[in-house]
Amino acid sequence: MEESEEIYVSVASIFKKFGIKSQTMDDIARHLGISKKTLYKYFKDKNDLVVKTLNHLNSADCKVIEQIVQNSENAIEESFAISKHVLDQFKDIHPNVWYDLERYHPKAMGFMDDHMKNVIYQWVCDNLKKGIEEGLYREDLKIPIIAGIYVSRIKDFFNPMIFKVDRYSFATIYVEAFRYHIRGIASEKGFEVLKNKVKKEKNNWDEF
Repeated sequence: MEESEEIYVSVASIFKKFGIKSQTMDDIARHLGISKKTLYKYFKDKNDLVVKTLNHLNSADCKVIEQIVQNSENAIEESFAISKHVLDQFKDIHPNVWYDLERYHPKAMGFMDDHMKNVIYQWVCDNLKKGIEEGLYREDLKIPIIAGIYVSRIKDFFNPMIFKVDRYSFATIYVEAFRYHIRGIASEKGFEVLKNKVKKEKNNWDEF
């Protein structure tokens, strides 16, 4: 068994389904269909596995974002595509994953924070600039503030003190946050583009 895309995708699926803390190296090896001894050939311990898996996911995320940016017709199309990607990544995630990272794997959490503060923050800034130039977003947007709000609230989606996990799924919370974001930044021209986009996406998104 090679340390490859398949390993990281499988490990990520295990963590998303069961959380991180609850899964021992024995559990992970069993899910992967290999011995624990084989697993330790590639990862020195569970923390190493978590760090490498998260770094792989972050790298893959960067590639997806780059492709979406290159292939999108405008800023609103781009924002929708990125948001659908995020939903695909997190829609079935165990609610304890973020807490497990913060509490038991601070190094991995640090890499996630860096990804959010740099990659995601920069994408939001670029998207806002693009939307303003296209006339789809309001000209008076304070880009650093909007990007900061966008990034900082993502972690709150997993905060049980704010959102009850037995009442709202991540997908429900994220779609509401996306509505709030996109409608708040759209110009009159952008709002017309947005309405047409929502009609096309009616099977994937609730009505705005």
